[in-house]
Amino acid sequence: MVSVKSRYYITILLHVFLWMLFAFVLLFHQPLSWSITVPPQFWIKQGCVLAMLVVVFYVNSEFLVPQLLLKNKIIAFVAIVLAIAILSGPFIKIIDQALNLPELMNKAFSEIGIVRPPKRSDKIDVFLLMMTLFMIGISTSVTMIRKWQADKQSRESLEKEKIGSELSFLKAQINPHFFFNTLNNIYALTHVDVEKSRMALHKLSRMMRYLLYETQTGCTPLSKEVSFIVDYMELMKIRLNDATTVVFKEPVLTNDPLIAPMLFLPYIENAFKYGVSTTEPSVISITLDVQGKDLEMNIKNRVFNHQDMTADEYKGIGLTNTKRRLELLYPGRHVFSAGLTEDGGSFIVHLKLILDDTELHSS
Repeated sequence: MVSVKSRYYITILLHVFLWMLFAFVLLFHQPLSWSITVPPQFWIKQGCVLAMLVVVFYVNSEFLVPQLLLKNKIIAFVAIVLAIAILSGPFIKIIDQALNLPELMNKAFSEIGIVRPPKRSDKIDVFLLMMTLFMIGISTSVTMIRKWQADKQSRESLEKEKIGSELSFLKAQINPHFFFNTLNNIYALTHVDVEKSRMALHKLSRMMRYLLYETQTGCTPLSKEVSFIVDYMELMKIRLNDATTVVFKEPVLTNDPLIAPMLFLPYIENAFKYGVSTTEPSVISITLDVQGKDLEMNIKNRVFNHQDMTADEYKGIGLTNTKRRLELLYPGRHVFSAGLTEDGGSFIVHLKLILDDTELHSS
């Protein structure tokens, strides 16, 4: 990627090259076709024209456009531009007279038998007028494009900062939500089985270590996220009775794509929240599958407390924030659906992520 300093030098070189090209056309192209010995005063005059156009270009670019046009002072901008264009002719005419250039040029042409028709003293130099307006137009266009690019970069930078801040806030909300629920479960387990509660605390500490040290870059290999999910499910199984069966189908990984951490957990947590009964049998089915660039998650569970759960509205902080994370992290690259089955007895969550090439190949 080209650095800011390199772009600055490239811009300067581009300006120098274009002015050199323009100077060649203005100073040498036409005189070379005249077949006369051009007096030195001619080059001085053309140099003054070139210098005037350079000044007009950069005064308009650095002052008139930013201070007038971009601040909606259009009448003042147009008035000053027209004044500059009109006054350019008399300014160059003064230089012509000071250098005695008309007589010198007439003498040079008369030496080869050509009589130049006299110019009307009150006639506007249309060529110089159009050339000045042309330079002002080019200068205005370049400045407007540069302003548009700067505004675009600024908007993109602000949007990235906004997304980064929002993601950090959402992730900070999801993690405490999960840990509060898990700690409550472990607290309840200490009254029943101390050894199992110790095992649960060990798994929880391993999960916390993963969150603290493995997810700070904003993405994590899928294999590590799967291990995290397995630890979570093992933690949840400690408090389950024999009536609940948990089926987890892990993905077969030919590569190890990168994904956002804690992206699947709220849905899995929701399945354990609503899909477990102390008296009735139930099955929680969780499937993760990777096919090329497609990563799919399917979760199905019975619903024993469906009055608190609908397909269109999630009341839990974790689920609401995860949907928002999907919109921020995978805009246009995810498909999400959730809803009750026709009989109303089960709830199905389907999530499909379309990974890009940078996510497919993790190091």
